[in-house]
Amino acid sequence: MFIETEGTPNPATLKFLPGRVVMTQGTADFAAAEAAERSPLATALFDLSGVARVFLGHDFITVTKGETVDWQALKPQILGVIVEHFAAGRPVIAGEEAAADEDVAPEDAEIVSQIKELLDTRVRPAVAGDGGDIVFRGYRDGIVRLHMQGACSGCPSSRATLKHGVENMLRHYIPEVVAVEQVEV
Repeated sequence: MFIETEGTPNPATLKFLPGRVVMTQGTADFAAAEAAERSPLATALFDLSGVARVFLGHDFITVTKGETVDWQALKPQILGVIVEHFAAGRPVIAGEEAAADEDVAPEDAEIVSQIKELLDTRVRPAVAGDGGDIVFRGYRDGIVRLHMQGACSGCPSSRATLKHGVENMLRHYIPEVVAVEQVEV
């Protein structure tokens, strides 16, 4: 199995492309080992000393390292875990995933549908290219609440991306949108 590796805008995060589907539906973001219990792959990655975060996308895995760890030492270990996981035929996620909570007023359903459409078609593909994802968390009083995942969650430029990129685009297409806020889960 050949796994490509790409850098991301976040210097603490690398993107691993195993050349196969990782998540058939949605994404999964694990900010700590305790949160990764439902993913045998993420659990195995967290077993490596120095892994601080694991994000699973459609066809990639991003791993964020701790401050005291060097990529030169950690990267071969990560590659080994990924190869072994897929060679053994283990599931990436075990069981059903709970749906994320969204804070939306019923009267805003049409606006929310437009927001999600723009996020899915214009924003998420670009963010996935950088090893992350952006998840809708709510809309109230003109404010869109989004959660950054994967490489984007700790990236120094993520707030600028939200404010200058995503917010400007949403405001352009949907006049009811007045601001975008980043929320942590």
